Amino acid sequence: MTNREPQIVVIGTGYVGLTTAACLAHLGHDVVGVDVDEAKVWALRRGEVPIVEAGLVGMVSRGLESGRLRFETSYEHAAGDVVLLCLPTPTTAAGDLDLSYIESAARQLRDVLEPGAIVVTKSTVPVGTHRDLLRWLDRPDLAVASNPEFLREGTAVHDFCHPDRVVIGAADVGVAERVAGLYRSLSAPILITDLASAELVKVAANTFLAAKLSFVNEMSRVCEATGGDIDEVIAGIASDHRIGTAFMRPGPGWGGSCFPKDTRGMAALGRQHGLELPMVTATIASNDAHMDHIDLSIRTSLGRPLADATVAVWGATFKAGTDDCRDSPALAIVRRLAAAGARIRLFDPVARPSVAGVEHCGDAYDACDNADLLVIATEWPEFGEADMNKVARLLAAPTVFDTRGILDPAAVAAAGLILHRPGHGASWAGVSNRDAVGTGSGGPR
Repeated sequence: MTNREPQIVVIGTGYVGLTTAACLAHLGHDVVGVDVDEAKVWALRRGEVPIVEAGLVGMVSRGLESGRLRFETSYEHAAGDVVLLCLPTPTTAAGDLDLSYIESAARQLRDVLEPGAIVVTKSTVPVGTHRDLLRWLDRPDLAVASNPEFLREGTAVHDFCHPDRVVIGAADVGVAERVAGLYRSLSAPILITDLASAELVKVAANTFLAAKLSFVNEMSRVCEATGGDIDEVIAGIASDHRIGTAFMRPGPGWGGSCFPKDTRGMAALGRQHGLELPMVTATIASNDAHMDHIDLSIRTSLGRPLADATVAVWGATFKAGTDDCRDSPALAIVRRLAAAGARIRLFDPVARPSVAGVEHCGDAYDACDNADLLVIATEWPEFGEADMNKVARLLAAPTVFDTRGILDPAAVAAAGLILHRPGHGASWAGVSNRDAVGTGSGGPR
């Protein structure tokens, strides 16, 4: 290889691929994004970003203006020095990951790459995919590496530019160092390891975080049953430095594009190797049970048959800051209530998913008009700042079920509304013993 600036090719322009391409261009690299979707590529060339992601529009625009970022539809333009595969790996019915997109890309790259090029998987893939990749490429003069992504939807640009770590797996240290060179300008530890370990890191990390969420949701159910206060319990355990506050907030269950896929993938990996992974399977089962619990709690708070009720729902995406509704617990709530016969008036700031029998409303207050219950299903900040007096005037019955715990309980109570939320009883006003005696600042809210 010469000392010239290497050309980086990113295959796939979804959440991961587009963020990766734009951010690498921001770091000063010459980047080509390749996608077979011609309409998407033409839109990207105009600076039109098809996803909701903070900071991404500006990052793409600056990359295009600088000439360091461009988009193509043909693999003829994929002859880069380092090629990053950012392609879908959907889950099959058996829980395995479908690698057909990765395989197709590898077979097309085989005929265009120059000797010495490195093909890197950033997509979440099963352990051992590097061996398949070498077989599909069928080029002994090419190298492969693993560089898993740790981008959170809604904060992907920030996460790329301020990573906790960069993980690179390769069979050759020289290959790993070349990939590491892409990130040298970032002030983050670069961890170089073997290929199998790098492939495992992403799935293991997400499985652990999902387990943490399942645990705190289980504790919220224990609090409801015993009269405990989940915020107080979290404050007590999260102050232990071994536990911490991250991923310690109850909700309607976890979802999205990563946690369900990665936990199922980890369980499938165990089965393939004849291993029992009881914590992994229990994490999945616990989340399913919690979603059932939230559904039952919502129905109980309504106090009337769903077939005779109108329910306002705020939020459809799996989390705030994104338009992604994949495996969204908010959307699961909507579908369950609609399937039981409820009339659903739904508002989400960015998403309008198609669900039979669901009416999409123009704003949050419009959704509340003459509804028998308000359910907050996604933690959009504007929902937490809503005028609860106005909500009270619009609702036909004074009941709010806040699955995300973003409302100010005192403001809800002052509006004459009954508040339900995971880990608390009805009409909880947010006054704790610690607050009353001034002995602490409270736990994670």
